[in-house]
Amino acid sequence: MLATVAGAFGAVPWLQRPAMATPATVAAAMRDIVGDAKLQPGRVKLDLPPIAENGNAVAVSVRVESPMTAADHVRSIHLFAEGNPLPNVANFFLGPRAGRAVVATRMRLATSQKVIAVAQLSDGTWWTDSAEIFVTLAACTEG
Repeated sequence: MLATVAGAFGAVPWLQRPAMATPATVAAAMRDIVGDAKLQPGRVKLDLPPIAENGNAVAVSVRVESPMTAADHVRSIHLFAEGNPLPNVANFFLGPRAGRAVVATRMRLATSQKVIAVAQLSDGTWWTDSAEIFVTLAACTEG
């Protein structure tokens, strides 16, 4: 019914989503977060299974090497998925009172793809890790 109403009145922008992210949209989403900062490998450990039987709820965790003190802590952790309709999957904001620089969640994955974690430290540096995952039953598909 909603599709009929939207069709009758013209396409409503917030109802339209891209079918899949592209390398350009992932790069743009990452640039929106990090700006022109250099992404460095290391200090970030992205943990997700190499194979997911179902893309509806894939467990993912990110750990960042940091003492989590007032002088040296993680400010934020961001997750990006190259094959999802919206590439910026999750954003977490931390501070020294978090105690540990670890986040864990579940995310929907539309297809087999590369997942990227990016973390900003209190000194302004950005660190990254990525992993490939094979999804046998996709989620996030339009149908």
